[in-house]
Amino acid sequence: MASVELNCSFPPSELAWDAPYNLTAEVEASLMNCSFHERLGGITCSEADALCRCARDLYLLYCFQAPEYYSLLYRVVGTLFQGVILVIGVVGNAMVVVVVARNRNMATPTNCYLVSLAVADCAVLVAAVPQEIVSYFLIGNHWIWGRGGCAILVFLQNLGINASSLSLTAFTVERYIAICHPMKAQTVCTVERAKKITLLVWLFAVCYCTPWLFLTQVVPLRYAVDYPTQECTFKLSRDQYLYYYFTDIVVFYVVPLLLSCVLYSLIARILIASQLPKGPSGDRHIHQTHIQPPSPLPPQVVKMLVVVVAIFATLWLPYRTLLVYNSLLAMFGQQPFKDLWYLLFAKTCIFINSAINPILYNALSVKFRRSFKKMLSCGE
Repeated sequence: MASVELNCSFPPSELAWDAPYNLTAEVEASLMNCSFHERLGGITCSEADALCRCARDLYLLYCFQAPEYYSLLYRVVGTLFQGVILVIGVVGNAMVVVVVARNRNMATPTNCYLVSLAVADCAVLVAAVPQEIVSYFLIGNHWIWGRGGCAILVFLQNLGINASSLSLTAFTVERYIAICHPMKAQTVCTVERAKKITLLVWLFAVCYCTPWLFLTQVVPLRYAVDYPTQECTFKLSRDQYLYYYFTDIVVFYVVPLLLSCVLYSLIARILIASQLPKGPSGDRHIHQTHIQPPSPLPPQVVKMLVVVVAIFATLWLPYRTLLVYNSLLAMFGQQPFKDLWYLLFAKTCIFINSAINPILYNALSVKFRRSFKKMLSCGE
């Protein structure tokens, strides 16, 4: 705003701006609505309008923050990287769902969980990335989607993140049973059971994330601009969310990773043992008695699932570390760490995790690769 265009001559010291600020909403609105009289040769103001404009300019200058915008480099980097990730992720995960749905030979328990993972990843990308890109071109923290959008988008982001983690855990357990306990797998690892477990995963995730619909709010921002600005934020202070944050980290990050490490170690031991040379007939009998033969799951599929879990652990580490660090700072009354470039890096890692799985399926699974090619070539 050009606050000097009317040559205001009220020194700040004479306006007693150090006095307690307590204006009603009606007074604030009146300061923002001056009626200008248009005459030939330009726009002029009556004396009352000029005083009103001066009061408004001084009011905005001393009672509001200066507008804050992201740098051009930050906007370009964020928009470019996250825009590409959004397109690749949504298209790739949608293809996973369509491919599994259209091919009867891909109706397996593992693929049921991979479809669940794809849907969860799509939810994260759609709920988070467009808003993230839009925010780069607005005043800092300005929210344009209203109260309902604030609650729904925060809910969907957390729902997708948690359902994704639970889906990873579910197919890890399913692969462990199928390989290490093949006799039991015949009755436990079925498509129908996988569908029921997937439904339970989503029901648990929905129930767990429902509080976010009521823990968010939209509050006005105090920027020196001519239009109203607002922010989507939490209703409670950060230290009141600490238990929720740490529960998230333990239930949806630490426990799945520890469980995956243990189960894949057991799977690796069984697969390695199955490749050992057979001894004499007596030894072979002992081997067959104590070590169950692995299921006919192709080794590249096991490798694919291990890589998916490893990438999940790696790409979520920067954001989870930041969350723990800021939560500890809040416990000791310190300001949170908010380096913009680190935030961009951590969020982009999450988005990459939600977009990369279809690429891994294509690279490490022959069956998925053939189905993707057939779909892209419009084959039946």
